[in-house]
Amino acid sequence: MEDFNDLNSVELNEEIKSLGAFGFKFNKMTSDMKFMGMFQIIYGTLTSLTIIGAIFGIPMLISGLRLREAADELNTFRRTNSTDALRRGFELQGKFFNIQKIIILIGIAIFVIYILAIVLFFGSIFSSIT
Repeated sequence: MEDFNDLNSVELNEEIKSLGAFGFKFNKMTSDMKFMGMFQIIYGTLTSLTIIGAIFGIPMLISGLRLREAADELNTFRRTNSTDALRRGFELQGKFFNIQKIIILIGIAIFVIYILAIVLFFGSIFSSIT
């Protein structure tokens, strides 16, 4: 892993420079992260209204919170140039992706079980007819 200590080389007393292409993309990324986080929170809450939906809804809600927190930390890094904020932002973003990975794997497993149940159901119906 790279050392982020060199990132603190900008003095806080300097004038604020124009954003440039990277700054614009950085702002767009963090605003998209906040939007996606809010979407995950709302969708997770609505999904959690049913007991079976809570299997997906609660982790979605938690991952949405992590993504919004990561965006806040990255904005803090941009304002203060604090490497601790950058590290926390990356850690929270990593937690978001880990939770999403788990949700996807659970979804695939449930889908496979569903397909097997359908095949067994129709297999038993067709075997009892003949």
